[in-house]
Amino acid sequence: MASLTARTTPTVQNVPGLTPEEMERVCEQTFQRYESGGLGKRKGKGVAIVWFRNDLRVLDNEALLRAWVSSEAILPVYCVDPRLFGTTHYFGLPKTGALRAQFIIECLNDLKRNLVKRGLNLLIQHGKPEEIIPSLAKAYTAHTVYAHKETCSEEVKVEKLVTRNLQKLVSPSSGGIGNDPGSRNTTKLELVWGSTMYHIDDLPCDCESLPDVYTQFRKSVEYKSKVRNCTRLPTSFGPPPEVGDWGHVPQVTDLGLQQEKVSKGMNFVGGESAALGRVHDYFWKKDLLKVYKETRNGMLGPDYSTKFSPWLASGSLSPRFIYEEVKRYEKERQSNDSTYWVLFELIWRDYFRFLSIKLGNLLFQAGGPQKVNINWSQDQTMFDAWRRGQTGYPLIDANMKELAATGFMSNRGRQIVCSFLVRDMGIDWRMGAEWFETCLLDYDPCSNYGNWTYGAGVGNDPREDRYFSIPKQAQNYDPEGEFVAYWLQELRALPREKIHSPGMMYLNPIVALKHGYTKKTGDSKTAFSSRRGRPEDNRRKPHGY
Repeated sequence: MASLTARTTPTVQNVPGLTPEEMERVCEQTFQRYESGGLGKRKGKGVAIVWFRNDLRVLDNEALLRAWVSSEAILPVYCVDPRLFGTTHYFGLPKTGALRAQFIIECLNDLKRNLVKRGLNLLIQHGKPEEIIPSLAKAYTAHTVYAHKETCSEEVKVEKLVTRNLQKLVSPSSGGIGNDPGSRNTTKLELVWGSTMYHIDDLPCDCESLPDVYTQFRKSVEYKSKVRNCTRLPTSFGPPPEVGDWGHVPQVTDLGLQQEKVSKGMNFVGGESAALGRVHDYFWKKDLLKVYKETRNGMLGPDYSTKFSPWLASGSLSPRFIYEEVKRYEKERQSNDSTYWVLFELIWRDYFRFLSIKLGNLLFQAGGPQKVNINWSQDQTMFDAWRRGQTGYPLIDANMKELAATGFMSNRGRQIVCSFLVRDMGIDWRMGAEWFETCLLDYDPCSNYGNWTYGAGVGNDPREDRYFSIPKQAQNYDPEGEFVAYWLQELRALPREKIHSPGMMYLNPIVALKHGYTKKTGDSKTAFSSRRGRPEDNRRKPHGY
């Protein structure tokens, strides 16, 4: 009991567990490895704008490299879009919670520092990109705006608005590549693909013909496609154009949010330097890559899985860089199932990104890609009990409290709480997806909504319709009760065998389990006993790896 108490005493663990000086050193050493004198001299003319979106990095940023090649000066821009801090589409939850906002702020600060080190800076503008980008293009006579392509409707709509407003501008030619001297040209928006491990142009089929089953997709790309190399870095991206005021990275309170601080659990450090530091820490310093497959279903602590997903979501970390580091590890240390499994998870992430193109807004609709007609409950009291971690089931409540406190939840936890919400409680899966959208540091629409449609049984592959038994999950993945005891301090004093079934010593269960050990306590209309589903197997969907 004393040992359990020691292990479950609340602490804050930074991820990565490196000092700022160590992270900076790893970042610089990594940049130096990717520097190339073979890029030659710049031959472009005029000014190019780099519109940073969800690609907050310098390394392997093709939009940044293309801008450098095509111009004499680069203007890097980030737009603090007020719509990102509004409310979610269906249920009016905060679109970006305070913890993710803080993480993005840290990413922006780090991006600004790294750009300054390489001869540039980052212009911070507050407002809508479709207004800011054309205004800057006109002011600086930019010939091209480079940005990374997105796939979901809200982001694509902004791209179209930027293009439309750029086309309204006609300015004297800057003499850029392809411009005839003295002609009058509109500034063009050039969208670059750079969010996946496999490039969209290298897929064996187009996205509209994407297989409905992940395994078919994985085997196809592994056999027929090749991962492209990371782009090289020039020694300097400078100089930037003359800018009077570069603006400042906002504080959380500037965004209409209350400052929150992680007081227990994992505190993720935002930014590319932290991302590269985490890869170094996990792969090389702690040598944990070799056991990833065995430990990946853990729940407590920073080192049971890679934890790369927050940096991947913000674009602070390139999936191609992870691929190259895995291959370097296999060459220098060892190759096994664990090294492959990290790539397996990255292919899952790719699949959801490409699938979002095929499915469009079906990804966000109640019936999902299968267009299933289900009479979901939207009971607010039940939903609030779930999101606040007050369901009466310790494993569910512990996971939900971790999410609210840290912005992170294990992959295993995500599958369990999703199954409970939709199958045991009968609640509309979109409510759960939107709460994750609010809270998760690693939120991106493709993976988040892709996972939720699968978990709700309305996803692309109907064979993935699974039920997660809470007693079984607790026995398999938290047998000593350490995870639950860490997040539910009131249960720490209980014997190990009682932590997951505390009875009268804890909250009354809000519903009966579809397959479980509680007597029915809730309204029969809210229990999800009528939904189809079979007990889960050990196939896994990607998130939080």
